[in-house]
Amino acid sequence: MLFNCHVNRAPIAGKATHVVYRHGKFLNASLDKASEHNERNSITIEANNGVRIGVVQIAGLVARRIVCFVREGSGLDVGHRFGLIRFGSRLDVYLPRGVLPLVAVGQTAVAGETILADLLNPNRARNGIAE
Repeated sequence: MLFNCHVNRAPIAGKATHVVYRHGKFLNASLDKASEHNERNSITIEANNGVRIGVVQIAGLVARRIVCFVREGSGLDVGHRFGLIRFGSRLDVYLPRGVLPLVAVGQTAVAGETILADLLNPNRARNGIAE
């Protein structure tokens, strides 16, 4: 979605333990190689129970602008706005090993509404395809 403003929200409550910004290219964000080559900002969020997830804000072809509102040590609640990226960008979410996603390939996720995974029941997975 080229003209969307992508508000980024915390998928879990916890503390931002690492925030790392990396300069990079501005390839189309839908390409797999964008995760590795594009300008990006990585955040590790650690929950009170020690579970950690990663979120990576990735600039796209047109965006060239990542905004992050949190710093290392910042507390986050579920759904807390931690940043935004404009124009054809994306946000990658890295789940702990063994946790299965509850979203399907091609499904449109809505920040603060779509449940990505069940960390208390990590073997629970979505069956089927995008609706």
